[in-house]
Amino acid sequence: MSKDHSDKHPGAAPGKTGSHAEAADPKAATEPEEAAKASDNEADIESGFDHKTFLANLSSRPGVYQMLDGQGEVLYVGKARNLKNRVGSYFRASGLASKTLAMVNKIRDIHVTVTNSETEALLLEQNLIKRHRPAYNIQLRDDKSYPYILLTDGDQWPRLAFYRGNRKRKGRFFGPYPSANATRETLQVLQKVFRVRQCEDSYFRNRSRPCLQYQIERCTAPCVGLVSEQDYARDVRYSTLFLQGKSDQLIRELDKAMEAASAAMEFEKAAKLRDQIIDLRRIQEQQVVANQGSDADILAADLQQPYVSVHVIYVRAGRIIGSKSFFPRFRLAESPQEVLRAFIVQNYLAEERASSIPQEIIVPTGLEELEPLQEALTYLAGRNVRIAQRVRGHRATWLKMAQTNATESLQNHVSTKQNIHKRFIELQKVLKLDSKPNRIECFDISHTSGEGTVASCVVFDEGGAVKSDYRRFNIRSTDTGDDYAAMEEALDRRYTRLSKESEDGKAKLPDILLIDGGKGQLKQARAVLEKFQLPGIELLGIAKGISRRAGQETLFLALATGYREIALNQQSPALHLLQQVRDEAHRFAITGHRQRRSKARKKSSLEEIPGLGPKRRRELLRHFGGHQEVTRASEAELAKVTGISKKLAENIYAYLHSH
Repeated sequence: MSKDHSDKHPGAAPGKTGSHAEAADPKAATEPEEAAKASDNEADIESGFDHKTFLANLSSRPGVYQMLDGQGEVLYVGKARNLKNRVGSYFRASGLASKTLAMVNKIRDIHVTVTNSETEALLLEQNLIKRHRPAYNIQLRDDKSYPYILLTDGDQWPRLAFYRGNRKRKGRFFGPYPSANATRETLQVLQKVFRVRQCEDSYFRNRSRPCLQYQIERCTAPCVGLVSEQDYARDVRYSTLFLQGKSDQLIRELDKAMEAASAAMEFEKAAKLRDQIIDLRRIQEQQVVANQGSDADILAADLQQPYVSVHVIYVRAGRIIGSKSFFPRFRLAESPQEVLRAFIVQNYLAEERASSIPQEIIVPTGLEELEPLQEALTYLAGRNVRIAQRVRGHRATWLKMAQTNATESLQNHVSTKQNIHKRFIELQKVLKLDSKPNRIECFDISHTSGEGTVASCVVFDEGGAVKSDYRRFNIRSTDTGDDYAAMEEALDRRYTRLSKESEDGKAKLPDILLIDGGKGQLKQARAVLEKFQLPGIELLGIAKGISRRAGQETLFLALATGYREIALNQQSPALHLLQQVRDEAHRFAITGHRQRRSKARKKSSLEEIPGLGPKRRRELLRHFGGHQEVTRASEAELAKVTGISKKLAENIYAYLHSH
């Protein structure tokens, strides 16, 4: 038996790897004798793993098991209330689904970690899944952190901002929100109704007159003192009440303030308060259910093998703030209940999610073993968390809505995947290939007059975009806008790595290399493929027509004797596939180019002065109030700044006036 002492949850009590058994899991044999009897008749199991010896010494305590293949890669991670019975259930004579049987036949070793409780096992299971990403566990492709709204309430003039990342920064966080769009829509509402500033601190500190946001009534211009601290603090408080979901309380306060302003004959102020009340009531009307309950996530799943859909509706302070569909890979799923349980484990049982776990998670009926899940969530969040199944009233409405969206999103997802499969088959026919291509790589170049040149590489297979395999290349060999040289450098760097990986058998080579361009770019690509001896890759160029309109592209297929020109009908599924891949490569390249260009332009000329580090730059800017004033300063004035010597002042002056 393989023992694993290293993969323990840091917050759990020390686990031990054990070796004896008792009662367990509903899917396992109910008695150890039955499990042993079942394991004597494995007619369909051809695993090279000696499971009989392993099970004879396996513990019956709670814990986590990791199933490994012949290369030592983790196939599956699971937790069990009773390790012996749960692991033994995989080796029974009958009743295994074909997907489970396929996994069992790959098992060559099993690592076990015993824990003190099922809750500890759940938390450890989550950590191991995140670390190893096993092929047969549920895999969520969207691992980005959720966006929040940050209120910098420690500042004299607090700001509201979009924020994504760890929440160690000072300030107050509201969320999480299901998407960046939902977050920004909320910020736009706040900007319109309460006019609290959302500009960067560096921009705020250097204003000498109001900006455009003040002119269009989206800010009260605290940067130049056009609002009192008392009035601004009131607007910040109103924004906080709104973000907390206390819209009814907020409207009551605004109503009283409007009446008071009207009684004091401050009619302009009363009119502004009236407009705020109207805007808030309109927002409330847009909510399906407003101000009922607290924080909750409503989950529903649908299953149409091999595709899975999970839809989550996010409710904060009784308001629906958005929803999101997930399409995880889960090969062993046999029911929506299994999908949801695995989704909850992976999506919520992570330390970085602890503070954002809602008070309630609402799920359809049929989920088993909810008590240990609930205990694990409560333990991780540090407060009571409830998983509710049988709900009524508005919560039942939410649950029905989630189920409808899960079914519809799955249907759309399946339809898209099937269309992509048909497009690959059509592409095979168009290019007259011997076999259907399974993987396409596309390269594109983006720059502005040679500045910030970036090459993109995007990858598509029959499942659609493989974003984990996307790559960007900051082009170093040319600054003149030479697309040919840029393409050659990007391809050379890409296939240098792939050729090394192919020696280890780990490379994922494309069946088709798609180049956004004509024969010139294809010539560069062909030279690179010949250099790395990759003749098995089909080389294809897609060039815009004379009018440069979509649907009028020309294809160039590289042959041993030259190039074959292919013109496709605008309705061709093969052309639609190539357009989709090309457009994605274009988008990815432009995004990278803009980021690189923006970064270069934000770089201050002060950063290029030898001997002038970050601390001295800050002192210069603080002393003079901005870059423009530093440029105007004389050598003598520069030397007066703390940390700036006479010699350094001379260097700074000379550099600024020579550039």
